[in-house]
Amino acid sequence: MLFCRLQKTLSPGDNLSSSSKQVEYHFTAKQDVQVCSMVTTEKFLITGMVGEIVGWNWKSIKSSTNPRLDWEIQIPTPKDALEKPDVNSLIFDKTKGLLYAGCGDDKIYVFNLESRQLLRTMEGHEDFVHCLHNLGNILASASEDGLVKLWDLRQKEPTKSLQPHLKQEVARPALGKWVGTVALSEDWLLCGGGPRLSLWHLRTLDVTTSFNLDDNGIHVAMFYDDRVMAGGASPHFYHLNYSGDVYAQVPSSSTTIYSAVYQELPHKVMCLAGSSNKIDLCTNFSYRDQVLSFSPYIKPSTRVDYPRLSY
Repeated sequence: MLFCRLQKTLSPGDNLSSSSKQVEYHFTAKQDVQVCSMVTTEKFLITGMVGEIVGWNWKSIKSSTNPRLDWEIQIPTPKDALEKPDVNSLIFDKTKGLLYAGCGDDKIYVFNLESRQLLRTMEGHEDFVHCLHNLGNILASASEDGLVKLWDLRQKEPTKSLQPHLKQEVARPALGKWVGTVALSEDWLLCGGGPRLSLWHLRTLDVTTSFNLDDNGIHVAMFYDDRVMAGGASPHFYHLNYSGDVYAQVPSSSTTIYSAVYQELPHKVMCLAGSSNKIDLCTNFSYRDQVLSFSPYIKPSTRVDYPRLSY
């Protein structure tokens, strides 16, 4: 895993020294184990891996070249299981101190982050879970089975579900029925995957808008102010209004975008990452300011790989 100092990256200047181009912190999470998902809290960096969730203390990451693993949670696995499930999606509910994990065994697990105890197992999907998003007491889950499920967290069973691929204006049979992403607002639900990116009224679950984008699958979608933003197997990351009009098309350095995250403070920036070794930085979200390219640098005396940035 690689970490860069954001202020230095956003304002690199013209006379960068060799050392300033290097990544600030980097370490191997676990040897030969893939990182499937990631979320952060004020205290911990949390990664979803294969069959487990692990946490590092941010203080340890910043002060050590080999940070100590702070804790780990094992995903419950039947004794006769041949493989452990991937942890595909992680979200943290700060108000309740709960960690939600959507996994490759079709289940959603809810853990108390402080005690790391399993509080609940949510079942209802018939294939692996791609994405989770919560708003208050409502949790939305999107799955390879083509379902988006809505869970009232005060109840045991999912309260509603929808199947975008059954709607003619949304379906794309050639791309399949899988739903790769879901997002919630007070009145709306946004989802996409094999079916087109689409906007649904949260209470009636009627589809309001089917977005006609140039993509071969949606992997990321979110609400921001009065617009929606989305990306996937496409040359662009899109900004649209609720009616489907395009506000902006941000060029992508990756053929497929798998992750888009943003922050407002202390520096406004959006980062887009995907199938390449590049990360696109957007400071006003509507155009690409910089591209970070990560490539190995071989130190002759030790032959150890050190990540190096180029702009």
